[in-house]
Amino acid sequence: MPAGPIPTVHDWAGGADKFQELTRVFYDKVRRDALLEPVFRHMAPEHAAHVATFLAESFGGEKRYTAQYGDQAMVHVIARHLGRHLTEAQRKRWVELILESADEIGMPSDPEFRGVLAGHLEWGTRFAVLMSRESDNPMTTADRVPQFGWGEFGGPFGYVEPVFRRSGPTRDG
Repeated sequence: MPAGPIPTVHDWAGGADKFQELTRVFYDKVRRDALLEPVFRHMAPEHAAHVATFLAESFGGEKRYTAQYGDQAMVHVIARHLGRHLTEAQRKRWVELILESADEIGMPSDPEFRGVLAGHLEWGTRFAVLMSRESDNPMTTADRVPQFGWGEFGGPFGYVEPVFRRSGPTRDG
């Protein structure tokens, strides 16, 4: 058992700067990837920084993404995915490249951290694929940026409930 308080996943990862480095390295790869480049071809120059800020907040860092977008934070995130019709192959490649980037920049390699990181990325990318099939944004100002810690996530329905309000859950996504 560590002495003192258990650090947040954000702090264990190396803080906000480490997430900025992660997304910078990752999106450099995306720009050269045959499968993902078409999806991100027209991304804004600040896209990597926005994703880093979102990831940092969702892992327990400062609420900078929420500060920037207020109660529209999740509405904004989901709006970026609507109607894109992302594929499972693109989702898997996205996860593969970001985990490869985490290795390259020296993010912690302990099983606890990598399990949380991979779990969040799996959850988030599957949610992105689900949202990419939608044309109307199901998020409201009541929906908040998800928070991931060291394993206390309590199931999906708190965050995907807006989708189910309209269409009901499906087992196959």
